Amino acid sequence: MRHVYVSEIAQYVGQEVIVKGWLYNKRSSGKIMFPQIRDGSGIIQGVVLKTQVPEQVWKDLEHLPQESSLIVRGTVREEQRAPGGYEIEIHDAEIVSVAEPYPLGKKDHGIEFLLDHRHLWLRSRRPHAVLRIRHEVIRAIRDFLDSNGFVLCDAPIFTPAACEGTTTLFEVEYFEDQKVYLTQSGQLYNEAACMAFGKVYCFGPP
Repeated sequence: MRHVYVSEIAQYVGQEVIVKGWLYNKRSSGKIMFPQIRDGSGIIQGVVLKTQVPEQVWKDLEHLPQESSLIVRGTVREEQRAPGGYEIEIHDAEIVSVAEPYPLGKKDHGIEFLLDHRHLWLRSRRPHAVLRIRHEVIRAIRDFLDSNGFVLCDAPIFTPAACEGTTTLFEVEYFEDQKVYLTQSGQLYNEAACMAFGKVYCFGPP
């Protein structure tokens, strides 16, 4: 039995696989349960029949809180009604770690609350999708520049002097009595770099 990622699941219809991830959501109706499992590459719905799994597995899944980590084993099948068009008929499950109560529920939260829990909010669909899109855009830009002979020269995050106006400088204490600023632009460093490499680019403050 092979460990696969959710993004690859369409290649394994009819086969038994292992999926490792976190419990994203769960609903149940009598003797059938539908846990949703995310593994970073996507989310897939599982189907658990009470009569088809060991009693302890059913109990473990029934009481498992959101964002707990688990390993499931089952058969992949195509199901148009399932999110993503595929699901796993789960035969066995192993609980790796039980999560603490998860603060982000289905209800709407204010922006201040979400920013305070930013590290957890990234697991939700919308910010997850935004970062995926951002990744693809950056990759396309880099592929274009790299294929045209440009060299990536990242500028330091801290700088001892202002690159633009001083009214927007963010001062940071550095070591003992030294002070530095968050850089406003990679321009100064790339002006020097372009005299060495010719064509350069920087991903950072413009």
